[in-house]
Amino acid sequence: MNREQYILAEEAVKLIKPGNRVFIHGSAATPLHILRALQKRYNELRDVELVSITTLGDISFSSPLYKDIFFINSLFVSENNRAAVNSSQGDYIPVFLSQIPQLFREDILPLDVAIVHVSPPDAHGYCSLGTSVDIARAAVDTAPYVIAQVNERMPRTHGDGFIHVSKINAMVRHNEELPEVDYSAKNDEITRMIGGHVASLVEDGATLQLGIGAIPDQVLKNLTSHKHLGLHTEMMSDGVVPLIEKGIIDNSLKKLNKGRSVTGFMAGTRKLYDFVHDNPAIRVVDIGYVNDTSVIRQNPKVTAINSAIEIDITGQVCADSFGTYQYSGIGGQMDFIRGASLSKGGKPIIALPSVTSKGISRIVPFLKEGAGVVTTRGHVHWVVTEYGKVNLFGLNLKQRGKALTGIAHPDHQEMLEKAFFKRYGS
Repeated sequence: MNREQYILAEEAVKLIKPGNRVFIHGSAATPLHILRALQKRYNELRDVELVSITTLGDISFSSPLYKDIFFINSLFVSENNRAAVNSSQGDYIPVFLSQIPQLFREDILPLDVAIVHVSPPDAHGYCSLGTSVDIARAAVDTAPYVIAQVNERMPRTHGDGFIHVSKINAMVRHNEELPEVDYSAKNDEITRMIGGHVASLVEDGATLQLGIGAIPDQVLKNLTSHKHLGLHTEMMSDGVVPLIEKGIIDNSLKKLNKGRSVTGFMAGTRKLYDFVHDNPAIRVVDIGYVNDTSVIRQNPKVTAINSAIEIDITGQVCADSFGTYQYSGIGGQMDFIRGASLSKGGKPIIALPSVTSKGISRIVPFLKEGAGVVTTRGHVHWVVTEYGKVNLFGLNLKQRGKALTGIAHPDHQEMLEKAFFKRYGS
């Protein structure tokens, strides 16, 4: 279509029909303006399946108004769709983040419509998927109809995210601030201690992958004396910006994408979005590439830092559910835990507080009934709490139990020792 042919959101969403499967662009690129227009059609539609990974912003499909109208089929559960997913109005698809593009490209989960959020077209007619290329690239490539919210506040990023206006069936011009997330807001003593322990495992020349949350952000604050770090991560947040600006992250020792930071998506504040705008040193690319273990392993000393909800004394990691309650998703944790373990000098790390906010131990004899195992005990290596760090790689079950008990909260060590004795007898 001609890049000047903009229409209203209310007109654009008329492309969506009953029974359609609709992709929703995620993270900071959640197309909130178009989604609100779609919600207003609730009395005209039925059985519309919405597929996405993490979505951000003040939007929810859990209202009783949307029962039998919209079904949230989530590939990674987020706060604003958690209620729907854990009800009759939604469900969750367990899948590695690296393989979600395969679901679209191989018609395992064929799309009818893709709703995306892009930067304005450049002089050659190319928009950018901006902050979130990840699975959106495959969605745009395979969906017969593409609806785009065009926003001047969306950064134009380099990498795999360029889309020519001729590929877009309906363009809606609407400028608004992107959703922001500030992981530095949580800066308590436990987070600082964990961040220090994890940072002590990071070597000069390491290639970093960081998951979502306050702990990875705190780790970055402890790396100001490091040299020649690389960045190849599924997700980028504000914490990397000062390290790139100071030359600590210079990507000089990476085997792939030397001199450039690589990510699949980003979520942070306006500072991050401005930093990546038209910045050729940052590549935002298809998650099928970013999270491919055969790609990850080629970089040196890949240090993958991820978190968990709980871990049992054999090393099984639950990172996506509280028992049967689906909280998040598998995401890319296993992609990078495995990739880091195959990298020369690599270190896969699971970092978590020893207890919940209610004082319940996160290191447990058994995972909760119904809990999902995201990282198997065969894949887990380093585990870090505020009480220390242990490497489970090569340890037998009894050795693992003793090692994990040693970094549990002191208030729960006796409980774990009793469970250990009951299970192993010594």
